[in-house]
Amino acid sequence: MSVLRILHLVGSAYNDFYCDLSRLYAQDCLTATAERSHYDFQIAYITPDCQWRFPPSLRREDIADTKPMTLFKAIEFITAQNIDLVLPQMFCIPGMTHYRALFDLLKIPYIGNTPEIMAITAHKARAKAIVEAAGVKVPRGELLCQGDVPTIIPPAIVKPVSSDNSLGMALVKEATEYDAALKQAFEYASEAMVEEFIELGREVRCGLIVKDGELVGLPLEEYLLDPHSKPIRNHADKLQQTDDGNLRFAAKDNIKSWIVDPNDPITQKVQQVAKKCHQALGCRHYSLFDFRIDPKGQPWFLEAGLYCSFAPKSVISSMAKAVGIPLNELLITAINETLGK
Repeated sequence: MSVLRILHLVGSAYNDFYCDLSRLYAQDCLTATAERSHYDFQIAYITPDCQWRFPPSLRREDIADTKPMTLFKAIEFITAQNIDLVLPQMFCIPGMTHYRALFDLLKIPYIGNTPEIMAITAHKARAKAIVEAAGVKVPRGELLCQGDVPTIIPPAIVKPVSSDNSLGMALVKEATEYDAALKQAFEYASEAMVEEFIELGREVRCGLIVKDGELVGLPLEEYLLDPHSKPIRNHADKLQQTDDGNLRFAAKDNIKSWIVDPNDPITQKVQQVAKKCHQALGCRHYSLFDFRIDPKGQPWFLEAGLYCSFAPKSVISSMAKAVGIPLNELLITAINETLGK
């Protein structure tokens, strides 16, 4: 097997938060998959000033010591490297769209979904409309701009239309709480979604991978919630900042989240709905969806999060591991799908 030259596309052209989030996942991926006999990894690191660096590692010191480049110089550098494929690790909207599109222009294949699909799923209302048209149940909702008045009678969920990790999300129990919740949501996006609150039965995430052209459902991940004390997940459940300023994963333990037994009857039911979502959105290589399951056992689509950084703590990696698919095998499967092998 010849050594593949893989470029990790890391950082953020948007802000420092997404830069650190990207670096956190990409560093874990590099550590876990660094089989030099199989891969020759290179790193492209983008900062919010849109400068590019090609550091030898993702240590802060190495990044700081690497000379920044303009986009023009970076393209010259990349095209001289004979890159076989790119592993996108950027989670900001420019990273998910413009930077992936750059590699379409350069005709360098990349693992994961296309910029068009990433743009659609980054706008929660558009993703919802597409899967609803395919027959998937979604909470009734409305899309508001500043100054609009919500018509949904509480309880309701208010969230920015295009932010991740539950930033700016709130549960409104009384109509008097709408103003504060909308003000918070508009801090993260120019539009906000107001959705009917689905009573809690369970909340799960479903991952799918494509193998040999076939969609394969992975075990579900379930989150610890309580109808009274904790009816929804919030930002602190997902990411936390340590004393030294670094980000860390908050939900990656068996207390706040766990892998559901594949024999649980809900697994097959949710996987079937997830496959409808994957196909309706036109996803490729892999996909990941959040569902709320009401007390009657009906899954409701919440949103798509089409990321996999191939780090051990990535959700899809954890799901795959639970059914005996090790990380390197998961990565090879995605590489083969990307390169059409």
